[in-house]
Amino acid sequence: MSIDFENNNRLYYSLDEVADHFDVNKSLLRYWETEFSIISPRKTDTGIRQYTKEDIMNIAVVFHLVKEKGMTLEGARQTLKQKKDETERTVQVINKLEQIKKELEDMEKEFDLPET
Repeated sequence: MSIDFENNNRLYYSLDEVADHFDVNKSLLRYWETEFSIISPRKTDTGIRQYTKEDIMNIAVVFHLVKEKGMTLEGARQTLKQKKDETERTVQVINKLEQIKKELEDMEKEFDLPET
């Protein structure tokens, strides 16, 4: 499941939703919180994590560096120190391109449907 930020006005997302969005275990997100200071979801009085869109963008940056580029956690931390803005822009562009690709694929499916 992917979170649709364009058509969603929610302020917070649950740990389950964010883990599903990135297709990772919840424990990995909790671990990254301890390793990367830029990931700091709000916690309710009962300890339930609530992620904002900014939190999810920060996770996307870490995900890109660690999972997609194959960096170590230390390498990702160094990159974030030196080139955080550049990396964020790269992730935003990739996300936008993936969204456009999905829209084009949906349009292609519509054209392939036989007329009734």
